[in-house]
Order: sequence, then structure tokens, then C-alpha cells
Amino acid sequence: MLRRRPRPAPCEHACVLRRVAPKIAVTCVVVVLLGGLALIGKGWYDSRLPGTYSVMDYGTHDYGSGAEPVDHEGHGAVAGISVADLHGPNTGKPDARFELTARAADVRLASGHRVHALTFNGSSPGPELRVRRGDLVEVTLRNADVTQGVTIHWHGVDVPNAEDGVAGVTQNAVLPGERYTYRFLADQVGTFWYHTHQVSSEDVQRGLFGALVIEPRETPENTFDRVLVAHTFDGIVTLNASDVTMPATVSPGTPVRLRLVNTDSAVRRFTVSGTPFRVLAIDGKELNRPGPLRGARLSVAAGGRMDVGIPMPPSGVRVGLEQTDAALGLSTTGDAAPPESPPTTDFDPLSYGQPAPVPFSPASRFDRDFTLTITKKLGFFDGRPGRHWALNGGIYPDVPMFVVERGDLVRMTIANHTSVVHPMHLHGHHALVLSRNGEAASGSPWWVDTLNVDAGDVYVIAFRADNPGIWMDHCHNLGHAAAGLTMHVAYAGVTTPFVVGGKNGNAPE
Repeated sequence: MLRRRPRPAPCEHACVLRRVAPKIAVTCVVVVLLGGLALIGKGWYDSRLPGTYSVMDYGTHDYGSGAEPVDHEGHGAVAGISVADLHGPNTGKPDARFELTARAADVRLASGHRVHALTFNGSSPGPELRVRRGDLVEVTLRNADVTQGVTIHWHGVDVPNAEDGVAGVTQNAVLPGERYTYRFLADQVGTFWYHTHQVSSEDVQRGLFGALVIEPRETPENTFDRVLVAHTFDGIVTLNASDVTMPATVSPGTPVRLRLVNTDSAVRRFTVSGTPFRVLAIDGKELNRPGPLRGARLSVAAGGRMDVGIPMPPSGVRVGLEQTDAALGLSTTGDAAPPESPPTTDFDPLSYGQPAPVPFSPASRFDRDFTLTITKKLGFFDGRPGRHWALNGGIYPDVPMFVVERGDLVRMTIANHTSVVHPMHLHGHHALVLSRNGEAASGSPWWVDTLNVDAGDVYVIAFRADNPGIWMDHCHNLGHAAAGLTMHVAYAGVTTPFVVGGKNGNAPE
């Protein structure tokens, strides 16, 4: 006869639950924690960059939303071409030949302050290179003792891809005792500059840069033409390595062209005191019918350039960096320049000058349509936790690579959802600004290679994909770029034999 087990009293159930529940809760917490740690560990592990890698192996290939099939003449993939084959003319006698040697040296500022710098040919800025449009330019780079290596990137010059000077993408870094030769046709006119693109976040700041000017074949006579290169050495703001006002004597009525170059990683603000002036060019592109300005602050993007025109008045003129002693003082008699006049307005290229015909407009049919959204997010960058720069939601190297075909008309929307400015620099191309924050560009056509995208701004730009290669598109606050705010625009079918890292220690940012 089976006996029924006695039913436990209610208090026994309660006692069992009180004993078991904490164990279950602890087990659940442990499982959740272990799962969270596993996810964090995987995120950390996946974020680590190897010692050697190709930029083509990371990120997501983005072919552009709304892209239509391309079937008209002049478009298509550049099948099976290496970056190394996309070089400038390799035969012919150069019209302009230069040699630049990178070495460590002391730079003495005008005030007497000495800076231990990296230099080209013993100076920083390095030698000013002036050539004429159509010249075949040959530059031999030698590395005397820059231990991390060096390259030369021709900032704003739309050179063939193999001449672009980006370590790990278009060449290997040039190590001490080595040399490398660049050759390209100077088929643009304007103000540009050159700098290393190897460990650039450190070595540009330390002094590896200089100015490049491409003049028209016929240059105006009796013009006072001067480059003013802004750079900060050891926290000291300078123009042409001078931290005091530089004097110059100019006859009344002389046309003056001042070429403002910003080699820093932050915007630099120039003022012109003592006379009205015009902005003649931005990023090496002439503006159409620029109007007179007075008291306007000129904000030049990190890496950007702006040319200013002045008919020399009988009185003095001061052109310099706002609220600093770094300036150029022009006078007709050698007298001191006038004091800086506080600016009353900010120069805005969006509506400056007069419209002119352009090869494309907002109404054009675009073959590729990209969006680049800049944010910050929690995560890992190369194994380091924190809030990092993100492009389209991904932390480097999980960033987009925009893929185009030769001949494509490309539209790109750049949205800055961070609290700081990002000077975005696309190598190998100039882009036309179509709009800012929904307002269409209404002045002179505004072409850029380095665009200041301020906090909260949304720009729409466009360019023709007419220079095959693999091109960096990055923030020219070089510290931001080194921290992951960099990506590439690649032409379909183009490959690179170069790698980041490797025996040359290639480190483009």
C-alpha cells in the first residue's frame, strides 16, 4: 500500500524559497556580468589594430545611396591598377627641380626664442617652392635623421595618386639615409603647401612643412606677393616663424597679394587693418568678382589657404593673426604698421562674390550620393576604451570607404554632430560647396579641399571623380585624425601594395 507523502507546511515552502532565491539571483547577476564582460572583451579584442595591415582590409565599402548604374562614356572601374602605377611623368627634363632634406635642427624665432624642431633644409617653414603652371616639377626628398620616417604630401595639389605622399597608402615612409623622388605636372594655379604625412600629428607640429605656390605662366608685374604661413611652435603663434610684426616697404598703389596658409590643427583667424581688401582665392581657387571688405575676420581652416588682395594705400597696413604680435606690417616709408583693428564681422564665403558658371549644380544628376556623419561614441579604439570619434556610427577602423568609379559625379553630405569644428580634407580633388545647413551657396563658386565643418553644421559638397586612386578623407585637426577621424575614397579596381606598419613603420597620421 502506497503512502502519500505528507504535504510540507506553508512555512517550509517559504523557508526553501528564502534559501534558494538569493542563490538564483546571484547566479543571474554572475551570468549577466560574465556576458557583459565577454561582450566588452570581444569589443576590446576586435578593436586592436595589427602591427601591419592594409587600409583596404578594414571598414565597409559604401557605394553611395541612390547610385544609378553607370553606362555612359568616361565612367567605369579602373581594373587591376595599383596605386604605385598612378605616378606622374617619369620621363622628360623637369622645369623645376628641388631637393628637400628632413633633419632635426634648432629654429630661432624673431623674438630670440629657440625651438628644437624638425625641418626641411634646416628651416621651418621649409623652403618656399614657386613654380609656374604647366611646369614639370621634380622634388627629391632626403631623410637625414628623422627617426620615425618622413614623406611629402602636396596639400591641395591634385597630383596623381602615387605622388600624394601618404605613408602606408601611396608609398613607404622614407627612413633615415633614404631618399624618394616626386614628379608631377603643376596644372593648377594657386596657394598650396607641403608637409609630411608620416606620423603627421606629431611631425607637422614639430616643423615638417613649407609653402608651395603655382603661378600662372604670365605673372603681373610690380606686384608685392608674399606667403604668410601660420604655425604654433612650443605654444608660440608665428607667421613665417616670426612672433613679432615683420616690416615691409611697399610703394603706394602697388597691387599686394598676401597668401595666408594655416599649418596648425586649429582654425586661425586673420585680420586686415588700415585698408579695405578683397579675398581673391580660397584653397588655390580664384573667386569670381570678389567685393571689398573692411573689418572682416578671416577664419582659415586647419590646412586651408586664403589669398588677400590690397591696393597699397598711402598709409600703413597690418595683416596678422588676431590678438597676437604675429603680423606683417606694410608701409610706404618704413614706418611702423597701424595697430590691429578689432574685427566687426566674420567673412562668409557662402554668399561672397558673384555667381559664375559651374560644371555641376544641386540640380545635376549625381552618380554617387554619400553621407558622412561625425559623432562621438563609447567604445574601443585600438584597444583603448573611451568616447571616440565615429564616422557613420563606426569607430576606426570600422569606418566607411566610399567607392567611386572614374567619371562619377559625386555628392557628399557632411554632418558634424559633435561639439567641435572638423576641418575635413579630401586628397586629390577639389569639391564645390553646394549648401550649408540647407542654405544654397549664392556667391562666387566656392571650391575647397579643406572645409571647416563647425559644430552642428551640415554641408553638401560635390566633385568629379577624375583622379583615380585611393585617397584619404580626414579631419585636418591631425590629432583628431590620429584618434580615428579618418577614412578613404577609393576608385573601384584600384589596389595598393603598401601597408600601415610594416618594416618602414608606416603611420600616416
